[in-house]
Amino acid sequence: MNKSSLKACDVVIFGGGGDLAMRKLLPALYHLDMDGLLAPTTRIIGASRRDISDEEYQIKVRSALDEFVPSSINDEETWSRFKERLNYVSVDAQESSDFARFNDKGVGDSDRDVVFYLATSPDLFGSICSSLATHGLNQERMRVVLEKPLGRDLISSRAINTEVMQNFSEPQVFRIDHYLGKETVQNLLAIRFGNTLFEPLWDSAHIDNIQITVSETVGVEGRWGYYDKAGALRDMVQNHLIQLLCLVAMEPPSRMDSDSVRDEKIKVLKALRPISGANAYNKTVRGQYAKGVVNGKSVQGYFDEDGSVPESRTETFVALRADIDNWRWAGVPFYLRTGKRLGQRYSEIVIQYKAVPHSIFSDESNRQLQRNQLIIRLQPEEKISLTVMNKVPGASEGMNLQPVDLNLSLTEAFNNKRSPEAYERLLLDVMRNDATLFMRYDEVEAAWKWVDGIMEAWRQTSERPKEYASGSWGPAASMALPIKDGRNWHDY
Repeated sequence: MNKSSLKACDVVIFGGGGDLAMRKLLPALYHLDMDGLLAPTTRIIGASRRDISDEEYQIKVRSALDEFVPSSINDEETWSRFKERLNYVSVDAQESSDFARFNDKGVGDSDRDVVFYLATSPDLFGSICSSLATHGLNQERMRVVLEKPLGRDLISSRAINTEVMQNFSEPQVFRIDHYLGKETVQNLLAIRFGNTLFEPLWDSAHIDNIQITVSETVGVEGRWGYYDKAGALRDMVQNHLIQLLCLVAMEPPSRMDSDSVRDEKIKVLKALRPISGANAYNKTVRGQYAKGVVNGKSVQGYFDEDGSVPESRTETFVALRADIDNWRWAGVPFYLRTGKRLGQRYSEIVIQYKAVPHSIFSDESNRQLQRNQLIIRLQPEEKISLTVMNKVPGASEGMNLQPVDLNLSLTEAFNNKRSPEAYERLLLDVMRNDATLFMRYDEVEAAWKWVDGIMEAWRQTSERPKEYASGSWGPAASMALPIKDGRNWHDY
């Protein structure tokens, strides 16, 4: 992050008193301030319906920082500086006249850039953008950030985007996916395109399969009504997992700029083989969690949650096989998996290389010979490991081999320097008007088209999601998904 490129701006957070703002956005801005990455006159303006003063808002923010920022870095010097940036505007997002209060606060005055972060329900995106335009707050130097979910399907997503883009042009719209702000996700680009070692081996001639897993131990956490309208396919696959797939599978961009990167990602999305009709039965598995034990604690099932409806067919788990129909990836399966109440919380990408074409070692060593794996772990810790075969030290007869992991821990490699949270990088990119790690309109549409085919296939069947015990790794059928192809999930 280059401090020389700092430019003052106003960051306006709609939903400024909500959970996302207090848990993620304001701590991220605080860290940027602590690291000297906010210009001295940058302002942060919370906006919501509640009628409170600047001082009351500052107290609320301080309470959130005390809870969500480790005490070791929550220092009074940074807080004193950060506090002076904090302002508040009482605005009802559905009352256009309220938006005049931004003009009263001087938002948009002079040549300052303005970032409007819409941490609200997507149903309000259109009316907020319309009201901003009515009050002259949609000039070229002003940008809007849209939080997911962007709709429930292609039709609703297109409606939201159309409303927004009636008032803001595409270069002004930043559709955020916080997974793309993670250090290891960006390191995926560095590994592929900054080294001669991997890119020549990044194709169907050398890679057997690729696995992407986002596993959660939590359930719906009291949000049954919301979650049941979404489900794992919409909530996780349509954005997080598909974005990771695009970064793994895309061709090298001509340069590292927003349009070049996103042009290559859209090619991957358009090459995804549709999953529809009877094909969905063989290529997808969906499940719902039941009672079980997670991290030694007994937990309730999906239908034991408050507000649950026993007739629901909403999936809390999805596993699927995706295929990319192009020259680079022909014949290489991409296995995607995500779910709630699973046995462990982690997110990772596994590149499974093919076996050596012929082993020169003894039968004993052959039985121990494992394929190379490149594992990119996104959470809870961020690290990269490469599994290679190595001779066991010693002078015994023959060549005894065993797999050894070459590990890169980002924390250790960079002298335990704090790894920035995803929202820190993404907020800074918005302030700098860099859209490389954000989704373009055609990306969102292409992803929804592919996911819509799966959802329609599920609607046409009478089969319910398969039950799985909390604390397990999903339905047994998900374990069988790669087995049908003669493969396994890498952790089995």
